[in-house]
Amino acid sequence: MGRMNMNDSGPVVLGLQRSFGFGDRLGLAGPGHVAVARANPGFAPVFAQQSIRELARTDREPEDVLHAARTAVEAGGWDRPWGADADHLKTPEDVRRTVAAGFTFFTFDPSEHVDNTADRMSESGLSAAVAKQADDGVYGEESVVDLYREQSYELDDRSVIRFDEESLLRAAVKYGRAVHHCAQLSHVLGDACSGRLYEIEVSVDETDTPTSPLEHLFFALELRRRGVVIASLAPRFVGDFEKGIDYKGDHADFERHLAEHIAIARTHGPYKISVHSGSDKFGIYPIIGRVCGDLLHVKTAGTSYLEALRVVLRVNPPLFAEIARYCVDRFETDRASYHISTSPEDIARLPAPADRGAEAAYLGSDAGRQLLHVTFGSVLTRGNTAQGRPFKEAILEALESHADLHKDVLTQHLGRHLEQLQAG
Repeated sequence: MGRMNMNDSGPVVLGLQRSFGFGDRLGLAGPGHVAVARANPGFAPVFAQQSIRELARTDREPEDVLHAARTAVEAGGWDRPWGADADHLKTPEDVRRTVAAGFTFFTFDPSEHVDNTADRMSESGLSAAVAKQADDGVYGEESVVDLYREQSYELDDRSVIRFDEESLLRAAVKYGRAVHHCAQLSHVLGDACSGRLYEIEVSVDETDTPTSPLEHLFFALELRRRGVVIASLAPRFVGDFEKGIDYKGDHADFERHLAEHIAIARTHGPYKISVHSGSDKFGIYPIIGRVCGDLLHVKTAGTSYLEALRVVLRVNPPLFAEIARYCVDRFETDRASYHISTSPEDIARLPAPADRGAEAAYLGSDAGRQLLHVTFGSVLTRGNTAQGRPFKEAILEALESHADLHKDVLTQHLGRHLEQLQAG
């Protein structure tokens, strides 16, 4: 896409370039992100990336996210395209709000419209559910059964996916309303952008069961039938993509399923496969990079926040200890909205945060990392030091006073992400 005009340092659409999303919950990670992107030119960077949920948990506005990214881009002399991802949008209001702020990449999250019971329904239950969808206008004037039943689709890897009636009904029940919701958001987005270039991602990664290749194909075919053009799609993969830690699952099984998803994306797009909760999945990065090729987008967010806390630990151990103790108290409540395997019993086994091995325990173990990850909203919006100073204020002061160290730890940690993605 060539170089930017530095008279306009704003975000642009990135298209089918291999890309990497740098989430920044504090607004100070930009210099490190720019340095990582400069050292790894094989990925187009998304320097502004924030979900509506994260905005609420950090007391930020969409404009704040873009301002922080622009500031880092200009200060770092970045002269290539970069993107801005309004992540996990669920409502028309979310879409309009982020369009007005200047985002260029819009991730629709229809997870509330996914029926996770479809895999367990009887055939009669499936038929009744699809009939109800039809009554509700989910498929317009068409019959989803007539559209796809017994249809076969050959992919560019020569594999074939065939819709028998039962598999079609399960896919329709699971994802039919989700596709319909995405189409509605797409219309809102098109109207709001009013001729301005934009791109769409659809995310169904935060659902209970993996997205099968047949379900992915159904989703892609239905989006195309409704005129929704996507830049990327985030399926729910096999295995576990937990926050802040490595992949849990069989690597060979993951590679086989990923190859099937990529074949669909190439044949019925092309569009990129997006890897959400992409932070710290070092064990499978070479697989992801090799299998996806250029049709890849990776999202990270929490890992930059954890690296900020690493800086706090190194420069102000007492502050980190206070934050960690507060996180322990908040863990049982804050973990409820996350899919993680760390239990309260795991947290209880962590050493005192003031001990010599605190960095290894809290930033080098699954339990410590997930403790700090899931409590970020509480830390940044309601937590205070013993003297009554907001944690967020104290964290920002530590980072601003040690900007070079903050940049260095981000460059090292996120650089490892991109190096491993290119190692395959």
